[in-house]
Amino acid sequence: MTTLPTTDRTVRYYLGALSIGLLAGLMSGMFGVGGGTVIVPLLLTLLVFDQRRAAGTSLAAIVPTAAVGVISYAAVGAVAWIPAIILAAGAVIGAQVGTWLLARLPQNAVRWGFIAFLVLVIVTLFIVIPSRDAEVALTWGTGVGFAVLGVFTGTMAGLLGVGGGVIVVPALMFLFGTSDLIAKGTSLLMMIPTAISGTIGNLRRHNVDLVAAGVIGIAACTTTALGAWLATLVDPFTANVLFAVYLTFIAVQLAIKAVRAHRSR
Repeated sequence: MTTLPTTDRTVRYYLGALSIGLLAGLMSGMFGVGGGTVIVPLLLTLLVFDQRRAAGTSLAAIVPTAAVGVISYAAVGAVAWIPAIILAAGAVIGAQVGTWLLARLPQNAVRWGFIAFLVLVIVTLFIVIPSRDAEVALTWGTGVGFAVLGVFTGTMAGLLGVGGGVIVVPALMFLFGTSDLIAKGTSLLMMIPTAISGTIGNLRRHNVDLVAAGVIGIAACTTTALGAWLATLVDPFTANVLFAVYLTFIAVQLAIKAVRAHRSR
């Protein structure tokens, strides 16, 4: 049986986890993302976790964070429940496809392809401004579209470990014409079953630091609602600009990993 690496529960450990949670919760609430793109790199640098334990701990912390976010967006009627369920089902299937492809595709080529996708999304954020009043039209056609989007999102998560929000939020706005708030609330709901499923698997493999996940998750819950509230205050264009900045941060992270991987070869 594999044992979890020993971690010193120092003041620095708890303060680091607390700070990570507060920032991740704010980002999650504002942008409808799980917060993993904030949690994982900070766990690697501040608490010196290895990659697997950072990813597993992040996924566990996302469960309560996303739940609070869903409640916050649902309070203002900004959650599309049925599309979220369809997206989640597709993502679970896609995650299996992604992990299968992981051993067969060159990782760097996938990274650069996803970076190109993010650049396209960033550009689109400055061109297409969603209406705050737009809602989801649920038809057989859009239902199939949600399923395909879910599979694609899960596949990317399996290949790159990138959370679904960075794909689902812009896709719901630009492909399905939803408002930015509904896109964010629906994205957060979609993440919950996926994160629970992944966390169960990570617990079996001892890839979760439950103490860190608990501190991060509880801290994140205190700022997620604040982030969701701030999202309702800014106009759609400003929200797009802020989201573009966040996506740029993710693209830079992936580019750095791609360059380092190329140099290590």
